[in-house]
Amino acid sequence: MNCKHFGSCGSCGLYEIGYEEQLKQKEQRVSGLLAPFYQGDLEVFDSPNDHYRARAEFRIWHEGERCDYAMGNIEKKGAITIEECPKVIEPIEKRMWKLLEKINASTEVLKARLFAVEFLATTTDECLITMLYHRKLDDVWSAEAKALEAELNCKIMGRSRKQKVILSDEFVTEKLDVDGKRFTYVQYESGFTQPNPAVNVKMIEWAIKQAKSVGYGDFLESYCGLGNFTLPLSHYFDRVLATEISKRSIHAALENCAFNAIENITFARLASEEMTEALNGVREFSRLKGIDLESYNFSTVLVDPPRAGLDEGTIALISNIENIIYISCNPETLARDLATLTQTHEVIEAAMFDQFPHTEHVESGVFLKKKSM
Repeated sequence: MNCKHFGSCGSCGLYEIGYEEQLKQKEQRVSGLLAPFYQGDLEVFDSPNDHYRARAEFRIWHEGERCDYAMGNIEKKGAITIEECPKVIEPIEKRMWKLLEKINASTEVLKARLFAVEFLATTTDECLITMLYHRKLDDVWSAEAKALEAELNCKIMGRSRKQKVILSDEFVTEKLDVDGKRFTYVQYESGFTQPNPAVNVKMIEWAIKQAKSVGYGDFLESYCGLGNFTLPLSHYFDRVLATEISKRSIHAALENCAFNAIENITFARLASEEMTEALNGVREFSRLKGIDLESYNFSTVLVDPPRAGLDEGTIALISNIENIIYISCNPETLARDLATLTQTHEVIEAAMFDQFPHTEHVESGVFLKKKSM
């Protein structure tokens, strides 16, 4: 089987209906889940219909002497080969087919036991290609891949079990214009990045609008990643404390802070539960050495949790903060958490961000203010 269109099958797309109808259905779903907590209008931010995804991973399907990009067959029999992929941004699309040609033309050096290829690209035309193998990579592979780097004007990495071959860099550098300012983000191959740059900018600007309406105090962020929201929002608060459990993401966040010459952010490597314990004085952490938690006066918190939503401790902690910006990749767990948060807070604004067009997934956001007692 083959797939020429991202709306045709499997993980390429869920719907056969047009994009506007997809968006309408998602809006109805999110509005329905938020209805018990918010009766205002849901602000809807759409996505480009194609060329929207800056990160993609493809299986490599071997058939005789030929390799093809492929995805799993929903019937779990064989694979579906991919002939076109209009969902990826142009810096990926213009390289992925040339790469496949070179893999197929290679005398087994690039092809042998290759099982997947990952792409990470930017709106400024940088592209990092990671080739994954079931074999040890040697100098012959490095030499051929290095020549391919120059030909494709990209960066190439090789991975196999307990081996990582970096030929030039293991990151790309994205530059986004957000609310009249340009921000630079180093994005690592193994770190989390927002997949849809156009919608990501809309998400950040929506969060900035909420931050501007506060206009005072310090800012707390959990699940900060590489500083996607942290850097732009830092301009609207006195000081910022941002936490993240991933070492790679914290490393990138510190680099990004320096690249953007921002000096009012402190990053701490803490899980959400650990952040709660630290701020409540339950435990001391050596990772917080030199950080005076009691000196912060948090007026606003931003949380952007995984699909499981917030843990009970974090909900209890942020319930004591005046303003809450909650970005969610799962409207069901957002609605679950709002059942508790709206006991102390009121939802003032709500939005939907279509980060993943042609799939059932959707991001949403709410802005809450503490109720007057």
